[in-house]
Amino acid sequence: MRERLTRKGFDADTVDEVMARLDRHQLLDDSDFAAEWVRSRHQNSGKGRVALKHELRNKGIAESIITEALGDIDPDDEREIAAQLVARKLTPTVVERIAADRAERDKMMRRLVGFLVRRGYPQSMAFDVVGEALMGFQGS
Repeated sequence: MRERLTRKGFDADTVDEVMARLDRHQLLDDSDFAAEWVRSRHQNSGKGRVALKHELRNKGIAESIITEALGDIDPDDEREIAAQLVARKLTPTVVERIAADRAERDKMMRRLVGFLVRRGYPQSMAFDVVGEALMGFQGS
């Protein structure tokens, strides 16, 4: 917060005053912030651990606090959210295309794995989740 205020052009005395006031009212708690950020972004935005870790680092949160906040994510829940994200992408039109053509199925596998990795899921989990989702479309 101090860094952000300084970047915005506030003088040092004003920054010190604001920081003291925020601290007095217990509004500066990186642990609470990180825990709430992880909970919210994981559940509502479907972000995986890797993305959440990068987001918190970019916000200047200490590694120990990040590790603690990410520890609240249940691996089974993370995998379930990844599976839900993949399921949403498998529309009836997509399913029809991939059921009929192995090349389309392989292309969809790459796209879905990339999608999950960009959302912050580990690559191995992404391959597992997408592989399970596409297992029923082994047609040709």
